[in-house]
Amino acid sequence: MRGKSLNTSNLIASFINNNHSQHNKHVYFSVALLIAFIVSLFIVRGAPEPSEFPKAISDPFKFEQWIDAGELWLKDNFRWFTKIIASGIEEVLYVVEGFLINSPWLFILMLLVLPALYYGGLSLAILTVCGGLFWGGVGMWEEAMQTLALMGLAVVLSVFFGIILGVLSSQSNRFEAVFKPIFDTMQTMPAFVYLLPAVFFFGIGGPPAILATMIYAIPPVARLTNLGIRQIPLETLEAAHSFGASRLQTLFKVQIPIAIPSILLGINQTIMMALGLVVLATFIGAEGLGAEVWKAITKLKVGWSVEAGLCIVFMAIIFDRLSCAMGKLRSVGLPPKTIPFHLFPQSWEIYSAVLVAETALGYGWNAVAKSLRFIVLILAKSLSVMALIFGKQCAKKVQNAINERAFLFGSIFVLLIILLFDAIATGIGSGIREFPDALKFSLRDSVDQAVASLSASPTFSVFTKGLRATIYLGLLHPLDTYLIHLPWWIIVVVIGAVSWISVGRHFAIICIALLFFIGACDLWEEAMLTLSSVLVSVGICFIIGVPLGILAAQSNKFDMLLRPILDAMQTLPSFVYLIPVLMLFGGNVVSAVIATVIYAMPPVIRCTTLGISQIPVTYTEVASSFGARRLQTLKKVKIPMALPSLMLGLNQGVMMALAMQVVTPLIGGGGLGRDVFNALNTSNTGYGLAAGTGVVLLAIILDRLSQAWSKNQREALGL
Repeated sequence: MRGKSLNTSNLIASFINNNHSQHNKHVYFSVALLIAFIVSLFIVRGAPEPSEFPKAISDPFKFEQWIDAGELWLKDNFRWFTKIIASGIEEVLYVVEGFLINSPWLFILMLLVLPALYYGGLSLAILTVCGGLFWGGVGMWEEAMQTLALMGLAVVLSVFFGIILGVLSSQSNRFEAVFKPIFDTMQTMPAFVYLLPAVFFFGIGGPPAILATMIYAIPPVARLTNLGIRQIPLETLEAAHSFGASRLQTLFKVQIPIAIPSILLGINQTIMMALGLVVLATFIGAEGLGAEVWKAITKLKVGWSVEAGLCIVFMAIIFDRLSCAMGKLRSVGLPPKTIPFHLFPQSWEIYSAVLVAETALGYGWNAVAKSLRFIVLILAKSLSVMALIFGKQCAKKVQNAINERAFLFGSIFVLLIILLFDAIATGIGSGIREFPDALKFSLRDSVDQAVASLSASPTFSVFTKGLRATIYLGLLHPLDTYLIHLPWWIIVVVIGAVSWISVGRHFAIICIALLFFIGACDLWEEAMLTLSSVLVSVGICFIIGVPLGILAAQSNKFDMLLRPILDAMQTLPSFVYLIPVLMLFGGNVVSAVIATVIYAMPPVIRCTTLGISQIPVTYTEVASSFGARRLQTLKKVKIPMALPSLMLGLNQGVMMALAMQVVTPLIGGGGLGRDVFNALNTSNTGYGLAAGTGVVLLAIILDRLSQAWSKNQREALGL
């Protein structure tokens, strides 16, 4: 034990010494940057007009015209084919949507609850019930079913084509090399951009929304299918070949079955990304919960938007938990005389109230389970008797098959009982197809009143005005002016140099080429405005998020309080943030920054908490033994060691802030996002794709730089 303590002490001592040497390097580098910044300020001060990219480069470069010409050629030659596809998807969508809307609400709810019960247990089943009751309770059952049909069909098609592409990528390195950059572009391109060609080729409504969602949602399942198959040990494949299995037999009987957990994780991510496009699909005529959010935005109804947004949140959480549960092996159960904790953590058994609640719940659940088993037993006996006409062997097989699938046949029995009850109730004039009025409630009035009272508060008015002035005059406007007036070639040289130092020569060349592409598309000023907005938003996220993450890592109670808030912030559609921000802060560029901060902050907080929490306790104990106080340990040991995680949070915050740039124009945001939004309104695919590509290229540059900084921090710490 003493040897371990000495080893840890040596590690901390070497870490501190290394940290001092790194600190000296950072001092020299910071001084050089400060001098360069001061020189650039004099250059900006002497530039009366914004910097313009040379027309000699941008005029001959006709990217927008090339895209428009290609779109027209595709329209003339393939529009007939896309119309056939759109009509086929539309027919299937109408069938699925009609089934979900016209079926009894209790029947649809049980279709969701029963799989949740089987794969996720009673806690997931109760969550699903609460979600379904919330959809109907706020009067959005039909809209939820429209969204479910749209999302379900998009996910099925995405999974089908994604698994095919993933399997092909796993079998061919060339195929993988071709599709890898395509998948990168599909995942980083703003979702708005996909809507432009979708409308052009497939019209408006559900079909283009499904196809745009497929483009956005296919990469995760394709990537994880490829990864799952490629990670299978070589010994397993050699064993299959030694038994005489062909390549196809090995693929379908060995590789794909072993890769199922990875494939299911890809399906989970596909579901989440499909739900992320629910609101955007409203702009091309898709109905559902997204349309409710958009209507609330146009009418500035915060309560309405919160209700619709929470409906989407429930749907996201339910399908996220269900798809995750389906990817895990089912537990074998607890030993006899042990109380199974269905709702609360097992560690809470020390509380008598929790123990009583779980015991009562256990008795009730056991009674229901025994009743269903009894019904299935009677069903098995009855069907086996009927099968005696084909012989005793057949009757025995039927009985065994039903008993082995007791949950499946019990679920079918429950669903048939619901349909039978609905038919009887409809016959006497009162069916159960519509959600009952007795279970309906409303949150919108209370939320609207709370927002109105907050807006009318003089104290809050002073706070909002002060916050707007601080962000705009102190951060956003100076940075906008600086980046726009600074000569373009200086920015290209600086970013190229930073890329060379951080990543390498090849990326620096690529980075300069990407910046030249943005300038050649005549989008330089818009790109600088976007970069400014992202930098300010991520900076504010760090100022607020890092202290919250540190506090959550130091206090379990605060972490438990913060975790569900972060879950809701990450699952709530980005559009929902716009309405309260618009109501409280008005429509301007500052409101766009505030909405971006709210959307991008969760990963910063989570990564900070993770980085601080994962530091071994022995490091803290040794630091304390050297006389370091808690604050000194945090400042000198924990935060420096957690820097890689902080940089990962920076990376994720930057990506989410860039994704938000296409949404914030609705409340006054500018930059490339506004260009994409305007292009959608005018159906200008070439201009929209150019602006969307600009966002993608900025994302690539900032992503690679932040990843390189994280890697450098890990290497500096010897991790």
